[in-house]
Amino acid sequence: MTAPFLSIIIPAHNEEERLPDTLRQVLEFTEKQAFVTEVVVVENGSTDQTFQIAQGFASQHQQIYVLQNDQRGKGRAVRQGMLTAQGDYRFMCDVDFSMPVNEISRFLPPNQTSYDIAIASREAPGAVRHGEPNYRHLVGRIYNGLIRSLALPGLQDTQCGFKCFRGVVAEELFRRQTLTGWSFDVEILFIARQLGYKIIELPIHWYYNPHSKINVARDSFKMGLDLLTIRINSLRGIYTHPNARL
Repeated sequence: MTAPFLSIIIPAHNEEERLPDTLRQVLEFTEKQAFVTEVVVVENGSTDQTFQIAQGFASQHQQIYVLQNDQRGKGRAVRQGMLTAQGDYRFMCDVDFSMPVNEISRFLPPNQTSYDIAIASREAPGAVRHGEPNYRHLVGRIYNGLIRSLALPGLQDTQCGFKCFRGVVAEELFRRQTLTGWSFDVEILFIARQLGYKIIELPIHWYYNPHSKINVARDSFKMGLDLLTIRINSLRGIYTHPNARL
């Protein structure tokens, strides 16, 4: 198989209901492209049929690869997928695909060329949120305010689950990652800033999913602790000198 131009990384924990439709959407997108794409599904710690379903798709479509990790954690799954992928560009996405799949093209050349990391934004000018309750938007903005204050000034939406990395950049950043939960992408963007990589935000149409697995109270508290961990790691030099944590 020719080396892929694009790798699509999909972390999947207990996603037996949503994964089939997601993979069908992704395959429909890839079939329309002139470039080679690989789809890397990383099943981690599921107790349902997620792994078996992903394997079923992989047996019928050679561009789909399935990795299995018995430990939970979205950050852990994405890291494994990013470091296993071979694409010149590596795009991470959530199973719920709250962003229309065709918008992936907007993150890639020739539509975007001058960047190291392109992140989907629900807050950048031109972005549209569809169906999101006001309280969820408010909680998200409060948390983003903390992120901008403590870690990533200037970025308006770091938590949208769609991000694209140049392959060589992904390999350097994810090797330095320490967080394995929901806050891993804040850490990755923080490391990228420290290493001088260029990050851009692209406005998207985003559709609220009422079946989100995020628990606002529990996960917001955990994310707050993770922000403190990122600051401590930075002071210790872990991100710029990874051997400091060994």
